[in-house]
Amino acid sequence: MLRATSKENPTVTEILRSRPAAIILTGGIIALTLATANIHRGLGGLLFTLNAAGYVTLAIAYLIGAWATHPFIRRFSWLPRVALFGFTAMTFVAYFVIGPYFTLGYVAKAIEAGILVLIGLDVVRVYGGPAGLVRAAMASVPMIASGDRSPAD
Repeated sequence: MLRATSKENPTVTEILRSRPAAIILTGGIIALTLATANIHRGLGGLLFTLNAAGYVTLAIAYLIGAWATHPFIRRFSWLPRVALFGFTAMTFVAYFVIGPYFTLGYVAKAIEAGILVLIGLDVVRVYGGPAGLVRAAMASVPMIASGDRSPAD
């Protein structure tokens, strides 16, 4: 019996690690992030305006972290992923705690759920999963990676 090679039948991980998948995932994350930023900006008020500014700032940071080739930026490319995921999750939960509940709010939450799913796929693509992301984060800070908890002299 003949077995298919990985080129004939690629795994999900191989597909996610391809350049087209990287472009689609990053582009989708940025597009959805800017879409929810625009919704929040249009609502007016200080809280929504600050939320929109946070989304735009994190979209820019995510894009830089995903595509920059400088070693320092590559070392901390996990940070915008974690920050955008946390910010989006917090905004998602806060809506259901605080409200107000209206149709556009539910549209924004659907977009934010999409952001969370795409970031999860991107973490699998780049780090192999959450554990790989934690390892990358720990390795990016030498004091933590070496186990030395004392400040540098």
